[in-house]
Amino acid sequence: MNNLIEKLTEAKEYIVSCAGTEHADIGIVLGSGLGELADQVENAVVIPYKSIPNFPVSTVPGHKSRLVIGTLEGRRVICMQGRFHFYEGYEMDQVVFPVQVMHLLGTDNLLLTNAAGCVNTSWNAGDLMIISDHIKLVAESPMRGPNCDELGERFFDMTRTYDKDLQQLALRCGQELGIRLRRGVYQYFTGPQFETPAEVRFARTCGADAVGMSTVPEAIAASQMHMRTLGISCLTNMAAGILDQPLCHKEVLEAGEKVKTGFTALVKKIVHEW
Repeated sequence: MNNLIEKLTEAKEYIVSCAGTEHADIGIVLGSGLGELADQVENAVVIPYKSIPNFPVSTVPGHKSRLVIGTLEGRRVICMQGRFHFYEGYEMDQVVFPVQVMHLLGTDNLLLTNAAGCVNTSWNAGDLMIISDHIKLVAESPMRGPNCDELGERFFDMTRTYDKDLQQLALRCGQELGIRLRRGVYQYFTGPQFETPAEVRFARTCGADAVGMSTVPEAIAASQMHMRTLGISCLTNMAAGILDQPLCHKEVLEAGEKVKTGFTALVKKIVHEW
């Protein structure tokens, strides 16, 4: 696993050479349609993924494929404008590589965002959901293979993957802003196809409130490294079979556009009070 540390260190050192510092208070991963938040980072250093050694490159519409490092609400942040997905053809260890680099940059706090399908029939498209827990029935794990002891132990606890204090902070911030926040369970599917109506019924039976194709691998890697993690889902559409209409990625991006003002205000307030 020394090879992994070498690759992570090479990426870290390049980022430091561009940004001038290796310290960041909070790492932020911005999902589909949510990337414009990074445009509000002050004194920003923008680094295209393609220029960073060993970094993958986003291929999904709505992902700008670059790191933005600077100040947001008085905190030093490192934002991913676009993430990587298993369905793009990347291996799980590539999907979580940027989060591991953030950790080497001294980042102990992680905010994960995503666009997700709403499974809970008492909720609505356009709602924002604080992730309380997740379900991963996909066999592949980002920690599969020889363990990298420098990043964390081989067998690690997942009980507190999503920090409970940060969940309460987010709910309070939403209340103060007048933004209704849901709190629920996110179930991971690999995609890229949307879930079938039967899979959505299964997810609901399992206790899921939302379904999506990201976030969970990164949360697992963060948990191994003992990073404090908060997850927020933008419920861009009702999941398959709930409404009598087909699903499409354009709808996801359009829904993200509609909620971006409230979402941005919420994230900025959370970062300010983190």
